Amino acid sequence: MKPEPVARGERALGGEAVSWERVVSRGWSRAEHWTFVLADGTRAFAKVAAIAPHPDWLRQEAVVLQLVRGPFAPELLAFEDGRRPLLVLEDLSDGAHWPPPWRPGDVEAVLATLAELAAARAPALPSFPDPWLNWTAVADDPEPFLSLDLASAGWLERALPELLAAEARASYAGESVVHGDVRSDNLCVRHGRAVLVDWNFAMRGNPALDIAAWLPSLALEGGPRPEELADAVVAAFAPPVAGFFAAHAGLPPPEGAPLVRGFQLAQLEVALPWACSVLELPPPDLLR
Repeated sequence: MKPEPVARGERALGGEAVSWERVVSRGWSRAEHWTFVLADGTRAFAKVAAIAPHPDWLRQEAVVLQLVRGPFAPELLAFEDGRRPLLVLEDLSDGAHWPPPWRPGDVEAVLATLAELAAARAPALPSFPDPWLNWTAVADDPEPFLSLDLASAGWLERALPELLAAEARASYAGESVVHGDVRSDNLCVRHGRAVLVDWNFAMRGNPALDIAAWLPSLALEGGPRPEELADAVVAAFAPPVAGFFAAHAGLPPPEGAPLVRGFQLAQLEVALPWACSVLELPPPDLLR
């Protein structure tokens, strides 16, 4: 018997699947992933979600991929809503490399794709929220951040005025398409080009945010440090990016992504010293 996602994909595409394989996700969600091949040679990738908030994420990704089309995104083949929404996309696995490791030229391929995305327009997408008040959340309730043992309460009290001011200065406004979740598990390098997946957080805004948000995870995977790639425009987002991880890494894990807090903490350990360097602040006094 064919797996339910494959059978639903067959019906959505109007063909018979002759082979299929379940894909182990490299990401942090519990969505179910399959690849399958139809008799006419069509190769497809199917995602099924059941645990909140993933059904809503799949619905939003389907909307985004109808609005955002280009070589930087997979082609949307079909979408079927319901209790377990099904999203069927172009299968990117043929000839694709999924970092890490980051090979020579891979980082440049991602930067080139982000430059293409910065030139793309999708007026129907919502605007990125401005301002992004994550250090404000830390100021309102510092305990989750302090529980991470990266910095003392004294350090936080001294650093917060500059971090809050930098958060308020950052300009998120813009008409570029911002992917909103650029990481290695959301991209592949295929035939020399980087292709982004998982588009459910895409909005309109300042394209520098995509680069700034990507750099901490890139450094964790053996890539360049943020300071090596970030120009002044990108570096202005170092404090807000650090603020996002600072506001979230110490919270209880969400049901749909039970391991994500550890990854956020690891990124914070890169992003927070970067933000302090940009602002000429003393580094966190307890950082391992």
